[in-house]
Amino acid sequence: MILLCDPATAIIPPRPRRLGHRITTPSPPHSRSLLHRHRLLASSSPAPRLARARRRRRLGAQPADMVLFTVSKKDTKPFDGQKPGTSGLRKKVTVFQQPHYLANFVQSTFNALPADRVKGATIVVSGDGRYFSKDAVQIITKMAAANGVRRVWVGQDSLLSTPAVSAIIRERIAADGSKATGAFILTASHNPGGPTEDFGIKYNMENGGPAPESVTDKIFSNTKTITEYLISDDLPDVDISVIGVTTFSGPEGPFDVDVFDSATDYIKLMKTIFDFESIKKLLASPKFSFCFDGLHGVAGAYAKRIFVDELGASESSLLNCLPKEDFGGGHPDPNLTYAKELVDRMGLGKSTSNVEPPEFGAAADGDADRNMVLGKRFFVTPSDSVAIIAANAVQSIPYFASGLKGVARSMPTSAALDVVAKNLNLKFFEVPTGWKFFGNLMDAGMCSVCGEESFGTGSDHIREKDGIWAVLAWLSILAYKNKDNLGGDKLVTVEDIVLQHWGTYGRHYYTRYDYENVDAEAAKELMANLVKMQSSLSDVNKLIKEIQPHVSDVVSADEFEYKDPVDGSVSKHQGIRYLFGDGSRLVFRLSGTGSVGATIRIYIEQYEKDSSKTGRESKDALSPLVDVALKLSKIQEYTGRSAPTVIT
Repeated sequence: MILLCDPATAIIPPRPRRLGHRITTPSPPHSRSLLHRHRLLASSSPAPRLARARRRRRLGAQPADMVLFTVSKKDTKPFDGQKPGTSGLRKKVTVFQQPHYLANFVQSTFNALPADRVKGATIVVSGDGRYFSKDAVQIITKMAAANGVRRVWVGQDSLLSTPAVSAIIRERIAADGSKATGAFILTASHNPGGPTEDFGIKYNMENGGPAPESVTDKIFSNTKTITEYLISDDLPDVDISVIGVTTFSGPEGPFDVDVFDSATDYIKLMKTIFDFESIKKLLASPKFSFCFDGLHGVAGAYAKRIFVDELGASESSLLNCLPKEDFGGGHPDPNLTYAKELVDRMGLGKSTSNVEPPEFGAAADGDADRNMVLGKRFFVTPSDSVAIIAANAVQSIPYFASGLKGVARSMPTSAALDVVAKNLNLKFFEVPTGWKFFGNLMDAGMCSVCGEESFGTGSDHIREKDGIWAVLAWLSILAYKNKDNLGGDKLVTVEDIVLQHWGTYGRHYYTRYDYENVDAEAAKELMANLVKMQSSLSDVNKLIKEIQPHVSDVVSADEFEYKDPVDGSVSKHQGIRYLFGDGSRLVFRLSGTGSVGATIRIYIEQYEKDSSKTGRESKDALSPLVDVALKLSKIQEYTGRSAPTVIT
């Protein structure tokens, strides 16, 4: 086994040291990601090496220091329930730890892909670092070798955010010119981690986005009939804590495992999108203060490098930015319930403090694709966030200087983005929940900015939502609004920007009630009853008047169905909608992102154009519709729950 590194720079590495069969090189700060690109030669003189190699080839032998591996076929049988949801397959760690369970899904994925996307291909294998990730990397690497993959790229310590994986698939080029054709991303996103908690795996395609339904359906079909899988058991585990390329030899030739710095490629991409110098000036202002909470997820691998090293923020502005396998025992979901430390620091918690909150706060989830944005004592809803980014993108973010191609939102997300699109004469699309639907629009050049109410925001720079991108977008808007005011008495704040937006476009009062881990059969019965009720809107309106006489009538109701304008595919049963005459909406949806039971989500929205009424408390403005939603759905009767698990 030898370490190969590409002589692409003039950095002279320190004297190498040998760890087992692998040569590694100590790395000075911020150069480790470059050092793996140096070729560490086994001998200073090429002639003896060539002579030895020619002699070995004549004798049919492999290089003496090359580890050989073989391919084994393992008998197996299908497991029930390996159907990928909108974000892959998610189950408890103990389920994935069953013999053959992970291997079945990985082989089913390889078998679902075109041959040229496996044989001789380059794939990425990494994730949010949750418990079982490092074991899973080794298993998938051995299976990749056995299935004829040419090389596997792994983020150091198996850490790569989901958006970074998308960026690496799209942007990273190896020394030999190869690019990745896909990735196994090891994450359960915002779900808890640990030995008794959640694990997940999903496959992303060569465009950097999640596998489309045509592929995930084929994967699921394969999981139901699988009888064997391929694995190279005798391939040694690779030390994924050390940057470098390790080469093995197998039946189909060489096989490389390239461990690289997790952050370098992503930071390079961010610097092509945003004006880092203008953000740096904002963060340097004594009137501006900043706080970012990584929730002990993979965002911590990027936070210090971007916010501190690149943008000059104080290291004390970072909370929980050390990635941990169990996320520090917390729930890595960036919302007002689970990001408690950040919420308290921003002055939105129940406890009172004499310490003045920062001007801007943000958090990212376990795999850093979701985000939450806060101002001082002020919460920005995800639906408002994507609308405000779209409204300000052209002026504030260099990447969008030539204009937006279009905007899109998921169906449950509030219609705030719709109003911006109409006012700015932009193409607008309403899609089902699942980032792959945005990806189709982006690949066709039809969408620049998109978002979903579940704290996901992004653009066409990659094919995933991107938590840190959203934070940088907001910092860019703040920097633009304050570019001539950094020396003034008062900066334009997050709250100022949101209030100005409401004054221009109106306000969409919005809340979401989540009922997590409810009985799956009860959840299905609840949804079926809501569909049945849609057959008689007169009866529905009669019931609503008995609950809240001043609520507007329902004028239409349906199950949302989407026909993709790019490929013509149709997605049915994407959520149940009740649309009111005054623009209000009730949406009911079963979520596919949980690992146990079912999650019922209820979305409640009311639009207010009158600027004199946009300053009400959301709870007060939405109270009548909340009452209607709970009683119309009979949520307590079906689930036994008297209150939701989470209110957003």
